[in-house]
Amino acid sequence: MLIVTSNDIPGHRIDAVFGEVMGLTVRSRDITAQVVAGFRSLAGGEVREMTRALYDSRQDVMARMVAEAEQRGANAIIAMRFDTSAIGPNWTEICAYGTAVFALPLSRDEPGATGQSIHLTAGGGAAGRIL
Repeated sequence: MLIVTSNDIPGHRIDAVFGEVMGLTVRSRDITAQVVAGFRSLAGGEVREMTRALYDSRQDVMARMVAEAEQRGANAIIAMRFDTSAIGPNWTEICAYGTAVFALPLSRDEPGATGQSIHLTAGGGAAGRIL
């Protein structure tokens, strides 16, 4: 599944649009991680416990978004974004969203073709399947 933050995919034609897809999670704060992070923040620098928690949460919501797109028959997601917000003092909402599409790579003789799309259509990958 190709996921891009742009509204189109260079070298590809959007053949079908399946609508908005998203992945969502609400995480509670781990009190132990909060205490360790609090002490670490006194010394300055990266708070690894919080970085890891955010990274894991983003991976979870991305996987949920991709699963929803695949269920709809999409092979790509365009205009992908992350959003986060606090829900009260103890919970954080993390959301990934975008537009599920079916994108076809353009062949060598089509205007707008790129090296990647030419490779995909010339046997380097199945047409309609984006790696």
